Amino acid sequence: MPSITSEATFDLGGLTDPLKFCGHRDQNLNALEALIPVVLRLDGDRVHVSGDRSAVQHAQDVLGSMLSAARRGTQVTPDDVALAVRGAHAGTNDGGNGIPQTLATSARGREIRPKTAGQRALVAAVDANTLTFAIGSAGTGKTFLAIVMAVRALKRREIARIVLSRPAVEAGEKLGFLPGDLREKVDPYLRPLYDALAEMLEDGTTQKYLERGTIEVAPLAYMRGRTLSDAFVILDEAQNTSPEQLKMFLTRLGANSKMIVTGDDTQIDLPRGQRSGLLDAERLFTGVDDIALVRLDEADVVRHPLVGRIVAAYDRASVERAAAAAAVRDLSR
Repeated sequence: MPSITSEATFDLGGLTDPLKFCGHRDQNLNALEALIPVVLRLDGDRVHVSGDRSAVQHAQDVLGSMLSAARRGTQVTPDDVALAVRGAHAGTNDGGNGIPQTLATSARGREIRPKTAGQRALVAAVDANTLTFAIGSAGTGKTFLAIVMAVRALKRREIARIVLSRPAVEAGEKLGFLPGDLREKVDPYLRPLYDALAEMLEDGTTQKYLERGTIEVAPLAYMRGRTLSDAFVILDEAQNTSPEQLKMFLTRLGANSKMIVTGDDTQIDLPRGQRSGLLDAERLFTGVDDIALVRLDEADVVRHPLVGRIVAAYDRASVERAAAAAAVRDLSR
């Protein structure tokens, strides 16, 4: 039980659906009590808040974010509460809007929203620019959000088709040497893209779109010589492209199209000594009009909490190796 040195009343006046605010069996209020040392008591259209003065103020900021989201029709979840708590603590909730608006709804009816500051920056960048680079480690949601935005654009009839691509680096892009037809050859490399599509589209819809050409999933090698107009184009795993391959892909961009390039610069699988096109692109396109570069880090990891700690550990090891290599070079001079 937190020490009670301050009390406040938070007014829910005008809220038409309290369930969107409180959650099932008040799970959102319970989540807030677990994250901030306060006691909450729901009384009609008011929430009574008790606790230490700073904790009460912190909780009121979060309640403001929850109320703002519920009023615009968002079903607030305990995950949203946790996001708002972090935002209020960091001072980034910006006038009670710490819970982002729903980006899309999954095939199972789940509201999909950017959950971190980096993810929100990515969504804003894609909305505002023709070409966006999203660079970040595993679990930051960069590929999934890219596909969510592509499907959203298709459903809104903003574009006519979606084109998804990946370099088949494990096969050395030499797919002709693999057994089977094209679909059998490329499916293992493109499976993560299919999984994200399945999250967004009803059963059978993905297959129907693939058969019609409304959605195309193909390895990078099959992009050469084409112009991709009226399309939402996504290149995943771009850290495994050469500068020449990435240039080829970027110059496929046609009229009324958007392009997102995603990659993880800590997981480059190219042959030793070969430069990554993604790293080149980050250097070349910083500050170029209508091109955005968004970096996501362990704070944006939305898989199991352990994934963020794993990513951070690998990042530290990478920094230590770079420092050791620099020290060896200095000694050899």
